[in-house]
Amino acid sequence: MVLRVTAVRKGFGTRQVLRGVSFEARAGQLVGIVGENGAGKTTLLRILSGDLRPDAGHVDLAGARGYCPQYPVLDEELTMRQHLRLFQVAYRLPDPGLALRLIEALSATGYLDAPVKVLSGGTRQKLNLTLALMHDPDVVLLDEPYQGFDWETYLRFWDLAQELKGRGRTVVVVSHLAHDTARLDALHHLRDGRLEPPPAAGTS
Repeated sequence: MVLRVTAVRKGFGTRQVLRGVSFEARAGQLVGIVGENGAGKTTLLRILSGDLRPDAGHVDLAGARGYCPQYPVLDEELTMRQHLRLFQVAYRLPDPGLALRLIEALSATGYLDAPVKVLSGGTRQKLNLTLALMHDPDVVLLDEPYQGFDWETYLRFWDLAQELKGRGRTVVVVSHLAHDTARLDALHHLRDGRLEPPPAAGTS
């Protein structure tokens, strides 16, 4: 298994958000986790990304991870191209080639030299997604990754997810709605801090 989550628990004060979450994901698998707002999806993803420590349980993740948070953390004054350069240095990449190909696939090339402060929410999300993928991680963690996308870009997102899957990457998509479940290999429902067993796996 590339990703194994075992009995993860997390609380904030007296509120128990995660109550023993366990699941596994293999290489080349597209996994969905859905739940209502406040169900603990973002908390779980932050724990998977290493951004937050669980109170109990553990996460075993093999390889590099890429994390696309629900709300982009971007510098309003920097352009898209400058963000790519910063992350290229952070990831120690020899060039931004993959990032530029992702930007092109998401139809955002025309905004490369525009500062983030003038970009629409959907275009910011395209940059957010690109920054999570540009180092070609083994495990991709996506929190509401297509919010703000128009229909065409939404379909391109799923094409990209299938491409990642085909190259043996593990993709975890978290959303409050179970859209396009047939594209997923496994779908988990997060309710009351626990994951319900997935139904029969869909095929894409």
